[in-house]
Amino acid sequence: MSNLDLFARQPAEWLRSSGPESEIVISSRLRLARNVRGFPFLQKLTAEQHDEIVDLMEDTVQKTDVLKDATYFRYRDLTDLDRQFLVERHLISREHAGEKGERAVSITRNEVVSLMVLEEDHLRLQAFQSGFNLQEAWRIVGMIDDSLQKSVEFSFNPTLGYLTSCPTNVGTGLRASCMLHLPSLVLTKQVHKVLQALSKLNLAARGLYGEGTQATGNFFQFSNQMTLGQKEEEIIENLAAVIRQVVEHEKEARQYLRQKRKGKFEDQIWRAFGALKSARAISSSEATQLLSLVQLGVLMELLDPGLTRQDLNTLFLLIQPAHLQKISDKTLNSSDRDIARADLIRQHLSKVQL
Repeated sequence: MSNLDLFARQPAEWLRSSGPESEIVISSRLRLARNVRGFPFLQKLTAEQHDEIVDLMEDTVQKTDVLKDATYFRYRDLTDLDRQFLVERHLISREHAGEKGERAVSITRNEVVSLMVLEEDHLRLQAFQSGFNLQEAWRIVGMIDDSLQKSVEFSFNPTLGYLTSCPTNVGTGLRASCMLHLPSLVLTKQVHKVLQALSKLNLAARGLYGEGTQATGNFFQFSNQMTLGQKEEEIIENLAAVIRQVVEHEKEARQYLRQKRKGKFEDQIWRAFGALKSARAISSSEATQLLSLVQLGVLMELLDPGLTRQDLNTLFLLIQPAHLQKISDKTLNSSDRDIARADLIRQHLSKVQL
């Protein structure tokens, strides 16, 4: 069994449901963009320089005590399925998975930290925490950034800050984000107001897998868009203040559904549960949407609470295409995945008491 396959047999850190406000805030993530001094930005690197940076970062990770349990994966050793699996676990980006040429990623055993080598920048360092816990994610990512800089020098300008290939990341190079599950705001048709307000505050709203993706299963990622001219603490606190407001709006929407639309709302929950429990073939998008409603029903105690939040969060992940194939230990075409997904869901939902 490879180190990568071991990840398939444990819950992802960002889905543990153990942090503050985890009924709504699924995860918090802090990401730093860094480039190695003396090398051009990614777009201008030669093939030889690609290899040199991949080698340099492997050596740097091995020298960094706080990353002593991390595994370094070179992309030449990963299959397309392996890369998609890492995307589904949010350990690499879709863009990183699809790039040609030598790349790498280093992942800690508990999946709290991953370092993408040669994504948009030479290094993208990210730390996850379950629930609404931006401060702890910042502590971790800051500690690792300081440790890495004992072995490698990053491109830095005294006036501008850290230099990055995209101007929006110049300065701190920090992107703070939270993933939220907002089914009640979607059901009450209030979520568009939230998204409009975010755009006015210079915050981005994206789907489950980040930039370029639409909201699926009522999951939304909210993050800052600019870093230049802002301190790290300011970026984090600005996002945190908005997340607190969105959490309150979702809670209010849940109360509205319970008090004003209880009959129709319960019908939607149970129809979703019935469809999942009886389906013999189902796509990932439909399953994710229906599981979102079941998750809400469990949270509001309309379904037996013996099915925990972590059970459902893990199921959201296991039904994704690469995870299904890792579990099955074989390549599955789209039709076979739909059948395997339905089987897996029925097994998990057998815990729910009617």
